[in-house]
Amino acid sequence: MQIGIDSFVSTVTDPETGTQYSPTQRMANLLEEIEQADRSGLDTFGVGEHHRQDFLDSAPSLILAAAAARTQRIRLNSAVTVLSAADPVRVFQQFATLDLLSGGRAELVVGRGSFTEAFPLFGLNLGDYDSLFAEKLDLLLAIRDNPEVHWAGRHRPELKGQGIYPRPVQEQLPIWVGVGGSPESFVRAGALGLPLMVAIIGGEPRRFRPLVDLYREAARRSGHAPEDLKVSIHVPGLIADTTEEAADLFYPGYEQMFGRIGRERGFPPVTRAGYDAMRGPTGALFIGDPDTVAAKITSVSEDLGGLDRITLQMTNEILSHSAMLRSVELLGTEVKPRVTAVLAGASG
Repeated sequence: MQIGIDSFVSTVTDPETGTQYSPTQRMANLLEEIEQADRSGLDTFGVGEHHRQDFLDSAPSLILAAAAARTQRIRLNSAVTVLSAADPVRVFQQFATLDLLSGGRAELVVGRGSFTEAFPLFGLNLGDYDSLFAEKLDLLLAIRDNPEVHWAGRHRPELKGQGIYPRPVQEQLPIWVGVGGSPESFVRAGALGLPLMVAIIGGEPRRFRPLVDLYREAARRSGHAPEDLKVSIHVPGLIADTTEEAADLFYPGYEQMFGRIGRERGFPPVTRAGYDAMRGPTGALFIGDPDTVAAKITSVSEDLGGLDRITLQMTNEILSHSAMLRSVELLGTEVKPRVTAVLAGASG
């Protein structure tokens, strides 16, 4: 199983000083976190895409390009690219360029996005939310398979064999489909035979098992070999030397971010009791010491029929940079070896 980190590059306040990091310092800290992930043996680092005042990741390919120059082996991916609001030609060009800069370490995770600000920003109709994604994914896959594309659709001018360059180092640029809870999204990914990334931010991860099974069945019906399919989950998480420390470090920023988003969407207020419940063995928060988090990863993988990758979304609005670096280090040097050993024992 691959283990990695995703970041939404939110604004961050240092709890020790009460001062918010400047955008310049926040970006510098992020690149240091990615370097730490690379040194610690983690497999992937992903950067999200948002178009809001409280996030700095509106141009993830640029951030990842900077990271490519400062890392050696870690794979670099979007988490996710809001493909519905983007031009697939430019998306492919950006990530093919990233692949060249990184020596073949680029990946795309594409989705419709959980926020909707990008649609009016780029002059798109939110009513076309799904059809935009389906059509643009079709074009992106066509570009990946052939540099000269003949294609026509409803939301973009047709292509009449123009060449789309550069081409990536990898023979086929990896493209994952990021999904939430829509059964149609799981079926679409399965029917296309594309790797699946499931964003789980609440509830119990095991409740997604029927949807993951639906993905695998859709792939089987479409003639895709089971061994060619990959399933990943993206979950909030943080690791510290003790579980109590990790819980106390993560909660203030979690309450601030999810409380604000919850008010926007009409969700119930965030409470410490609810938060602590989600830290339990079956909850969606992967927060604790290395033993606790490793045990949870292996348990959830079994619940979902086996995972190929798990990424912890560690972004937290109130957290010191030193605590984040320690979490990244522990995930790579302590959690990953434990998970690898357990899975190797199970397969043996």
